[in-house]
Amino acid sequence: MPEKINETRLNNGSETLQLYRELRKTVADRMQQNDYRLTRTIFANIAERKGHVCTVTYGINPFTRALKTAIVAARDGGVGRDTVLACLLSSEVSDDETIKLVQDKLGGDVGRILYGLTRVKSLYLKSHGTESENFSGLLLSLAEDVRVILIMIFDRLVLMRFLDGPDESEYRTEVAEETAWLYAPLAHKLGLYQIKSELEDLSLKFLEPEAYYHIKDKLNATKRAREEYMQRFMSPIEQMLNDSGFSYHMKGRTKSIHSIWQKMKKQHCDFEGVYDLFAIRIILDAPRDKEKSECWQVYSLITDKYKPNPKRLRDWLSIPKSNGYESLHITVMGPEGKWVEVQIRTERMDDVAEHGLAAHWRYKGVKSGDSGIESWLSDMREALEATDKRKVMDQIHTSLKTDEVYVFSPKGDLYKLPQGSTVLDFAYAIHTNVGNHCIGAKISGKNASIRQLLQSGDQVSILTSPSQTPKRAWAEFVATGRARAKIRQSIKELELKEGALAREQLERTFRNRKLQLDQNILHQTIGRLGYKEITLFYKDLADGRLSMETVLEAYILRRQIDEGLVEKNEVHSADEFLQSVTDTSGSKDDVLVIDRNLKGLDYSLAKCCNPVYGDDIFGFVTRMGGIKIHRKACPNAVRLRERFGYRIVKARWAGEESGNKGMYPVLLRIVGNDSLGVVNNISSIISKEERINMRSFNIEVNDGLFTGSLTLMITDTTALERLVKKIKAVKGVKNVMR
Repeated sequence: MPEKINETRLNNGSETLQLYRELRKTVADRMQQNDYRLTRTIFANIAERKGHVCTVTYGINPFTRALKTAIVAARDGGVGRDTVLACLLSSEVSDDETIKLVQDKLGGDVGRILYGLTRVKSLYLKSHGTESENFSGLLLSLAEDVRVILIMIFDRLVLMRFLDGPDESEYRTEVAEETAWLYAPLAHKLGLYQIKSELEDLSLKFLEPEAYYHIKDKLNATKRAREEYMQRFMSPIEQMLNDSGFSYHMKGRTKSIHSIWQKMKKQHCDFEGVYDLFAIRIILDAPRDKEKSECWQVYSLITDKYKPNPKRLRDWLSIPKSNGYESLHITVMGPEGKWVEVQIRTERMDDVAEHGLAAHWRYKGVKSGDSGIESWLSDMREALEATDKRKVMDQIHTSLKTDEVYVFSPKGDLYKLPQGSTVLDFAYAIHTNVGNHCIGAKISGKNASIRQLLQSGDQVSILTSPSQTPKRAWAEFVATGRARAKIRQSIKELELKEGALAREQLERTFRNRKLQLDQNILHQTIGRLGYKEITLFYKDLADGRLSMETVLEAYILRRQIDEGLVEKNEVHSADEFLQSVTDTSGSKDDVLVIDRNLKGLDYSLAKCCNPVYGDDIFGFVTRMGGIKIHRKACPNAVRLRERFGYRIVKARWAGEESGNKGMYPVLLRIVGNDSLGVVNNISSIISKEERINMRSFNIEVNDGLFTGSLTLMITDTTALERLVKKIKAVKGVKNVMR
C-alpha cells in the first residue's frame, strides 16, 4: 500500500527533544561511547547534502516516528544497539552513499538493516496493495534479515497508535486491513505476543468499531466481578506456593478484545457465552538448571487443588516453539464451575514471551535467529523466489497464521511444521528428493497417504519410489511454502528434461526420414503451429498433445514453400479444399463420409487418438491436401479448433451395412491390485473375443499396484465397450482407461 505523502519542514520541537531523552535513558546500557556523536555527524552530513526538508507520511513527522519506533524496539522488543541505531536513522537514510557512510561510522550490521528498510520504503511507494508483485518483493526484503521484520513491526505499532489519536484519518481502514493481515501474524510468529495483541485490537477498532466498543464496554462493566473471581481463584494457589517455599509472583491477564471477538464468532455466542475471559500467570524465580522441575512441581500443586482438562494441556517446556517461547499452559476448573487457564513459566521464559526473539537471542548468546527462525526465513525466501506471484501472499500468510505440529523421524529427530501439514510437507522438509519420490508414509506403523494430516507426536517414516514424480495437484494440498515451491520447481525441471527428450526424438525422426533439420524452418514451423514459446511446443510433443507426424508434415510444407515448390497459401480453408473435390460418389465399401456426402477422399487416422469405427470424429484438412481423422475427445481437438477452425470438416462413419469396417489400433491403460492371476485373467478374456487381436501388453508394478498398457486391434466401439466392461469385472482391476 503506498504511503500518502506531503512535504514539510522538520519540526525540532519539545516533543522531539523529550522523545530523544527518553530513548537515551532506555538504551543507556546498550550503546557504545561514540554512537550519539557519530549519529549526529551522519545527520549533519545528510542535512548538508539534502537540506532539512523531510517527507511526512500519514501526517506524522518522520523523525518523531523514528524516535518512537526506536523506543518501542528498545523497551517492548528488547533489541540491541544495531537495531536501535537503524530505527533512529531510518527516517533520513535513503540512498547508497549514506548507507556506506553509516557502515563506515557505525558498523556493517546497521548498514545492512538500513539497506533492507530502504528497499521496503521504495517498494511501498511503488506498491498499490498487498496483492501486487511489488508487495511480494517487500516480503523478500523482510526475509533477508529478521531485524528488518522486527523494525517494520515496531514502526507499524507506532503508526497504529498515532492513527488512534483524536484526529480522524482517511488512511485508517487501509492501514488496519494490512496490519491485521500481515503485521499482527508476523509479530505472533516472532514471539511479540503483546505487540501482536495490541495490533489486532487497534485493527479491530478501525475495521469493526461496533464489535470493539461492545466488548470493551462489557469488559469495563464486569471488571470488578472479574477481579474478585481471580482473587478467589489465586488465593489457595498463593498459600500452597508460599508453604512450598517457591519464589514467584502472580498476575491475572484478561484476554484481548480481538481474541474475545474471534471466540464469539467461532462459538457463535455472545459475550456472556465466553467463559475463559482471563488467564492466571505464575512466574517463578528459578535457577536455569531447575526451571523445568519447578514448573512441573507447581503444575502438580495446582492440579491437586483444581481439576485439570487434559485436552487443554500445552507443554512448551519440553519442546519450545521455534521463536523460543517456553511455558506450561493448563486449563483447570475453578470456583463456580468456570474454566481458567494457568500459565506457568520462569522469569527468563517470561522475558522471552514479552520481548520475543530479541530476548531469546540474548539468552542463547547468538546474534541472529536460531535454527527454527532461520529455517522459516529460508522457507519464506524460497517460496517468494520460486512461486507464482499471484499465490505467494496467501502462502506466506498461511505460514504466519498457523501454529505448529511436532513430529518425529524414525530415528527420533524432531521436526516442527505448521498446523495442517501433510505427509508430503514432512517429506519435503527432510529433502527435496524425498518429497519428489514420496508415495506415502507409515505413521506409528500404519500406512498413510501423502495427503494425511500430521498430528503432534506422530512418528513418520516416509515411503518413496524411484518411479514417482511430482504432480501439479500436490501444490494444492500442501501447507508449507517450502513444499509448494519445491513441487513447482521440480515440475518445471521435469518438463525441461522431457522437452529435451522430445527434441532428441524429433531430431531422430528427421534422421530416420533422411530429412535435413533446418533450425530456421523449424522455428517458422513452430510459429505456424500456433506456439509462441519453443518450450511449450516441446512440452506438447512430449505429452502427446502434438503428434510427430503433424510436425513433420508442417515442416515439409514450410520447406517446400521456402524453396518455391508450392504456393505459400495453397490451402486457405476446408471449404476451398472440399470445393476442389468433384467426386462425391466414392465406393460403396467406404466407411467414412466427409462433410455432407463426400466419399473416396484421401484420409488417414490420427495416431494421437487412434479413432475406432463408431467414435465421434471430425476431419482436419492438412496442408498437403489430405485429411486426418481425429476423435472429438482427442487431446489435440481443442487446440486444433482454436487455432485452425477454418480447416475443420465434419466426418462420420458409414452404415454397418458396408461390412468393411476393418481393424483399428486401440491403447488401453489398466490399473489394479498386483494379485496372483489378475493379468492371466485379463489375457484369457481378450483371447476369447472374436476379431480382437492383442499386439502388446506391458506391465509395471509399483507399491502393490500394477499399471498395464494394452495395445489391441479392434473392429468398432461396440466391441471395445464390451471388452472394457469385461476387464473391469475382473477381481483386482480398479480402472480401465482408453
